[in-house]
Amino acid sequence: MTTQKLSNYSYGPACFQEMPEVLATYGFQSAVLIGGEKALAAVENEMLSILQEAGISVTGSFVYGKAATMANVEALAQLEEVQVADLIIGVGGGQALDTTKMVAKKLGKSLVTIPTICSTCAAGTGLAVIYTEEHSFDFYEVTGPAIHTFINTRVIAEAPDQYFWAGIGDGISKGPEVTRAMQEAENRGFEPPHIAVLGRAIAQSSLQSLYQYAHQAMADVRENRVSPAVEEVVLAIIISTAYASNMVVQPSFDLTTCHAHAFYNGTTVIRASRKHLHGAIVAFGVMVLHAYFDEHDQLAKVASFNQALGLPLTLADMSLSEEDIPAIVQYTKSTAEYRNTPFDTEQLAVAIQKANQFGQALKEL
Repeated sequence: MTTQKLSNYSYGPACFQEMPEVLATYGFQSAVLIGGEKALAAVENEMLSILQEAGISVTGSFVYGKAATMANVEALAQLEEVQVADLIIGVGGGQALDTTKMVAKKLGKSLVTIPTICSTCAAGTGLAVIYTEEHSFDFYEVTGPAIHTFINTRVIAEAPDQYFWAGIGDGISKGPEVTRAMQEAENRGFEPPHIAVLGRAIAQSSLQSLYQYAHQAMADVRENRVSPAVEEVVLAIIISTAYASNMVVQPSFDLTTCHAHAFYNGTTVIRASRKHLHGAIVAFGVMVLHAYFDEHDQLAKVASFNQALGLPLTLADMSLSEEDIPAIVQYTKSTAEYRNTPFDTEQLAVAIQKANQFGQALKEL
């Protein structure tokens, strides 16, 4: 493939006002809203007014369900209101947006995303993460990105701050995972093309922004305050990490995630951990990644960062224990991370234990 597709974006507390002008360039006549229940409640009235101003009729507004499952995708795709709309507007967090990406792909529709929280990079990626009906990780699907993403920093700053917090945890994985996945691929003889090299550079830049602005941004979000720090973190999570993902996921290679997300996906088989947010678990997964490769300085840096933000330092922080490690590791063998960046599962088990012990020791200081 020689054509690279990336989501255009608008951002800021008044970015919704740019929607009529942006959508006018596509000639859409109708749209359907699909999203989370709380997300739709937060922006639906404003969306309806703006779409009316743009001369776009709204065929319906639907809650996507409770999880990104194929059953929810199929149910939405069968709705007449969804089938007749020119445009799907996805509203909400990661699972809501991943569901809308799958529906848009299935029906051949254009998609616009409106993230109402900043917990993952889902709004800007051309990937969907799908779960089973039992809420375990099922598979990744390449969907292509939305044509445009409207990132309203006011809405995000007013959302519950734990989602922003978890987004930071997820965000710090992109730099080390892309870098390590590419390095491991190069060790196997892979010669990265320009798009992969560019993706790696963007992934690394997102990490720098998060370490620099995360603490101030969290303080501002707790006060529901939009600030330059909030803006920097939001764009690092939703745009930079998403762009990196879209560049390093190609028909011939997938280097967007490795050990940190393998750990997260493995934990989905442990029911007790499912009450914890994706990004929080991934933050500990970054510690696991560095422990796996004996990168002590990086492990210490991530652990210190996690501790300062209240992100997980130990398995117990995620309602897990060392007794869960065998089941977690066993499940990682079925993940895309294991296929794309093969790892030694026994060594991964040791790394999980090492990261846990490192975090326990840090807590005792």
